[in-house]
Amino acid sequence: MPHAVIFDMDGVLIDSEPYWTEAEQYIFNQLGVRLPPEITAQTAGMSTKAVTALWYAHSPWTGMTLAEAEQAVIDYVARAVVERGQAKSGLLPLLQQLSEQKIPLAVATNSPASLMHTVLDHLQIRHYFQALCSIEDVSQGKPQPDIYHLAAQRLGVPSRHCLVFEDSVTGMTAALAAGMQVIALPADHHWHKAEYQQALSKIRNYHELPAEPAQWLQLSAVD
Repeated sequence: MPHAVIFDMDGVLIDSEPYWTEAEQYIFNQLGVRLPPEITAQTAGMSTKAVTALWYAHSPWTGMTLAEAEQAVIDYVARAVVERGQAKSGLLPLLQQLSEQKIPLAVATNSPASLMHTVLDHLQIRHYFQALCSIEDVSQGKPQPDIYHLAAQRLGVPSRHCLVFEDSVTGMTAALAAGMQVIALPADHHWHKAEYQQALSKIRNYHELPAEPAQWLQLSAVD
């Protein structure tokens, strides 16, 4: 059984990845940036600051600073979360089960703290977590492992005893670099990416997990 469980946020606690796509399209298109799919496919799991810098390097704009563009994207996503956000299927009973079994829980997200708090409050799940880690808490976001090491430290559990739920290759890379095991929840259009072979397994939602956390670490390798 894992001694602690750490959750990414976007695409893991809440089905918010489409909101990021909407936000980037809306904000950056207003700035005259066209978002080629081959570049958009690289941004999953990246921090908003890194994504903004990527698009600016691709197509520099005027009239808005990078910091203003970054905040505009975050504000768009926050509004979408409050208006439309729903928990990942099976998340709420899973959190209740882990809480009853007294397994320490943390959030580790490349999103800013303001958005993390918006999501936790909207879903009414803040009370389940003993540690909350956002991009502002570390000098380097995912794919670097810093935020996962920090989450383990705040939970008081060695990294090697932590299990992570991640949806992106970027996040999975960070968790694996921290010495943690990963169960992946890829988006449908990323389901067959070869990189997910590194995870213990991959699931579409939490209903697909075995009933007991003790069984999670014996899951079959991904296909």
